[in-house]
Amino acid sequence: MHLLRRVERYLRRSGTAPTTFGRHALRDPRLVFDMRNGREPRPVTAARIAAYLDASEEGRGACSH
Repeated sequence: MHLLRRVERYLRRSGTAPTTFGRHALRDPRLVFDMRNGREPRPVTAARIAAYLDASEEGRGACSH
């Protein structure tokens, strides 16, 4: 699945604001907005985003992001 689509799905399901997600995942509040405008994260950055999503999805309810 494309990373941005996965992020968007997470935002919808969790009710998390895009800026909050960016701050928590990478300390970059513009992350989601930049990705929506065509920013393609480098492989290392994409892996960090995926790891954050994995951890958040695993701990749904137990983890407050």
